[in-house]
Amino acid sequence: MSRDKALHYSLKFLAGLSVSSLLFIIFYLVSESSIILQEVSPTHFLFDNNWHPTEGEFLILPIVLGSVFIAFGAMVLSIPLGILSAILCQFYAPVWFSKPYERIIEILSGIPSVVFGFWGVIIIVPLLAQIEAPGTSMLAGILVLTFIIMPPIVLIANNAFINIDKIQLQNAMALGMSRFSIIRYIIFPNAKRGLLTGMILQSGRAIGETLAVLMVCGNVVQFTGNIFDPIRTLTSNIALEMAYAMDLHRSALFLSGLILMIVVLVLILLSEKLETSTKSS
Repeated sequence: MSRDKALHYSLKFLAGLSVSSLLFIIFYLVSESSIILQEVSPTHFLFDNNWHPTEGEFLILPIVLGSVFIAFGAMVLSIPLGILSAILCQFYAPVWFSKPYERIIEILSGIPSVVFGFWGVIIIVPLLAQIEAPGTSMLAGILVLTFIIMPPIVLIANNAFINIDKIQLQNAMALGMSRFSIIRYIIFPNAKRGLLTGMILQSGRAIGETLAVLMVCGNVVQFTGNIFDPIRTLTSNIALEMAYAMDLHRSALFLSGLILMIVVLVLILLSEKLETSTKSS
């Protein structure tokens, strides 16, 4: 067998293994979640008094809302900051500033999220506690998540801007277009596919973050709408309770994992759809 054929079959095997692993994970989540879905009415997840699985209460709605709103808040903050930082590096800042700044962003994107969690506990939570106790809150989670996902967004935006056709930029400058006009009418339209895809995938990372959120959010099963109140997310719920969960309690945690999997898959499909639509346009 030639080396090309060996490489071809090896890549096919690895691709099949990856798909099989994903299907196995989905199958296992569905099979474990089906236990509680057969025993407990879906209304319990929406209208129970609280989350006490050992006592037959399975209120999961505040936990889902907490996960969604933390991820949404972090994306609202990190996307503008990340894109503006990339614009600053690529089009405005001098080289002596932009190159070290890019290296710092690359280092930040590789730092484990638990380090940001420690930083949030030491710095952000005490600052927020001075405004409104207890400090561990939805806002603390949003701020920590913002610092976690902003560096990758800066790198994604940088790559999207670098890959723009240089001929278009040269033509625009030859026509006397201002720097702002070039960014608005040439840079963004050409980079929007990469930007949108990267932003959606980063939102999946935000909603799936565990340790950092667990450390700063307070882990109280509630959703009052007040950003200074403690909340609990799906990932934190699984991490806190899986070690001792049994029977329906364990199945309820697998249902939390299944909900997370569905949300992430929807985000991936949405990014693929946006990429296809921008290519065709």
